[in-house]
Amino acid sequence: MINLRTFHTKIGQHIYQQHQHVITQRKISSISAKCGSVRRVNNYKNSNTSTACVFQLQQRGLSEAASVNAAASTIQVQSPFSGIWLSLSQSTPVAYMQDALIALHDSSGLPWWASIVMSTVLFRTFITLPLAIYQHKIMARLELLVLEMPAIVAELKKEAAIAMKKFKWSESQTRVVYNRSLKKQWNALVVRDNCHPAKTFIVLWGQIPLWICQSVALRNLVHMMPDPTALQAQIICTEMTVGGFGWIPNLTEVDSSYILPVALGLINLSIIEMQTILRNRPTTRLQKYATNVFRVLTIAMVPVACSVPSALCVYWVASSGYGLAQNLLLTTPAVRRSLGIPLTKTEVQNPYERMWLKMKTITAKTDQKSAKQQADHSNSETKTK
Repeated sequence: MINLRTFHTKIGQHIYQQHQHVITQRKISSISAKCGSVRRVNNYKNSNTSTACVFQLQQRGLSEAASVNAAASTIQVQSPFSGIWLSLSQSTPVAYMQDALIALHDSSGLPWWASIVMSTVLFRTFITLPLAIYQHKIMARLELLVLEMPAIVAELKKEAAIAMKKFKWSESQTRVVYNRSLKKQWNALVVRDNCHPAKTFIVLWGQIPLWICQSVALRNLVHMMPDPTALQAQIICTEMTVGGFGWIPNLTEVDSSYILPVALGLINLSIIEMQTILRNRPTTRLQKYATNVFRVLTIAMVPVACSVPSALCVYWVASSGYGLAQNLLLTTPAVRRSLGIPLTKTEVQNPYERMWLKMKTITAKTDQKSAKQQADHSNSETKTK
């Protein structure tokens, strides 16, 4: 594929040069013909004047051809992006991601839909998976640090009471010193185990930029951006029109069957519900609000996925599917021990059994509600009769 694109590029450049040369020669020939007609009408003039006329007209024709070429080279195809999206599509990280996707497709020889899935698996395996493992380690260390704090708190309270009597501090002064000492002890434990709470968001720092860059890069390939006049961009766009599968043979068009958008919503909802089921700690009000917000955003992504090219839907579904498999894998106790994640009290020892029981409970409740509704409906019909 690489040799073919290089061959097409050379052929295109050669045709362009030959085309410009022919245009120039045609303009010179037409101008020379006009000059010849003038010479036949005014044959009484000497040959030096005619030669000067031909030379001047030839120079004029060359200047006109050059101006036409310059005007043609300045023509720009209108971009489908604008504002911040245009700047993002022309950014350096997106350009690197775009080149990586093209190189991966060319080296593998796979169709574009398979290349998108393979690139998603590779990027998430080498970027987000190590970050997720590290995040789980940090969260486990923080949970173990919390278990050490009660003894430290008790000791600090004794010391604060003694210092209050000895130095005759007021309650407010004692409280300030106590809080300062407590914070100092906590920071010392965090430094000891290298588990700053900010590191619990490390997956978002890697996954969100990766998701944005790959999405914009795929959109660039679909819309032949950032240079729609480039031969390589036109070839890739043509390949994507036949690089789909099944019900989406054309990756540059939307999924009119809505299978991929609905699958995207179901997978993301499964991830949210799985994390909710496997949470052993009491749920705070903030966590409830955050969970509901994520549910709303997941549902809102479905109509967005219905309006974008299928290439982006394939990537989003592949990325969400990988995320679901990753979460299931990292909840397995055996896998967590093999990866060096410390054992904690809130760790679920039988995650798959708990999820299965939760699903059975939800199904049973649904069946009970439907049975109750049917019974109420039958009773109302009996009373009516």
